[in-house]
Amino acid sequence: MSFRTEPPYTHGQAERTAVLLCNLGTPDEPTAPAVRRYLADFLGDPRVVEIPRLAWWPLLHGIILRTRPARSAAKYAAVWTPEGSPLAVWTARQATLLRGWLGQAGHNVLVRHAMRYGSPSIASELDALKAEGATRILVLPLYPQYSGTTTASVFDAVYGWAARTRSVPELRFVNRYHDHPGYIDALARSIEAHWKHHGRPDKLVMSFHGVPERTLHRGDPYHCESLKTGRLLAERLGLRKELYQLTFQSRFGKARWLEPYTQPTIEAMARAGTRRVDVVCPGFTSDCLETLEEINMELREAFLHTGGKEFHYIPCLNDSPAWITALSQVAQQHLAGWPTTAPDAAALADARARALAGGAPAGACPAAQ
Repeated sequence: MSFRTEPPYTHGQAERTAVLLCNLGTPDEPTAPAVRRYLADFLGDPRVVEIPRLAWWPLLHGIILRTRPARSAAKYAAVWTPEGSPLAVWTARQATLLRGWLGQAGHNVLVRHAMRYGSPSIASELDALKAEGATRILVLPLYPQYSGTTTASVFDAVYGWAARTRSVPELRFVNRYHDHPGYIDALARSIEAHWKHHGRPDKLVMSFHGVPERTLHRGDPYHCESLKTGRLLAERLGLRKELYQLTFQSRFGKARWLEPYTQPTIEAMARAGTRRVDVVCPGFTSDCLETLEEINMELREAFLHTGGKEFHYIPCLNDSPAWITALSQVAQQHLAGWPTTAPDAAALADARARALAGGAPAGACPAAQ
């Protein structure tokens, strides 16, 4: 196997522990060319679209990537901020805050963030962590519910990087935290804060991202974990079953996806006389196109157009203190047993000096002298 060119390595450099937060990704800008590049990467992942390449590739490159980017770019433009893509902005903030939260808890670890599709890439951030001395890396996807289409795809990218890397760090992976008490509490606090200022709705809708139904029958736990999140959240809020509804959004293609679908459910509520609905998206930890445009714009319009009177979108967890606290708890749970204190720079410098004084070549490993 031929190895790629890796970042420069200094023998004897301090060993560090690191956390890599991973999110789905976003185009670099709200333009058709940028969206085309992003969609080609995203929809070209066999974890995302489980259709044989011979059948899928002509459809993807012959039709979808020719027609969809311009429409999607307009949607991205509608939610773009002066700082950039909302997903990128919130993910970067979460990484910065997580570093601080862990530091306050006594863990001096490196924290970076990466995108499965787009930039910064998982490979580039793993390279950067290695260059900073990381020999132990915890990979923490920002997907509370495990799915082969999301979580496993992140792991694929990490494994792919490792397969091309000479000295692979120790790796740990967080598969899920859909029922973590801190995560459930953060969701509940967000909803309760909204209700404190705006009152309660007739119905709370918990909308999760959809996946094809066949993934459930093939053993993907996403559906079950989404249902458990919804049940735990309702219990934490003290909601009776008739006061909330769990749905799945973002259906793509003609295949049957997890049901009930969000928009038809919302429209049926409006026709049945439901005056106000509040919608929250527990599976998304950062606001993004699917929450800000699909839910807060398109779904809002559908509900009001069908006869509903009041629609409230409750933002994602984003950078809320309760969420960063929960994220820190998840990270600390999985960092257990790894050294997370700051390296002793003085001792390391002394070891290098002694090695060089003993005639070792520059750059040689002090520990070997």
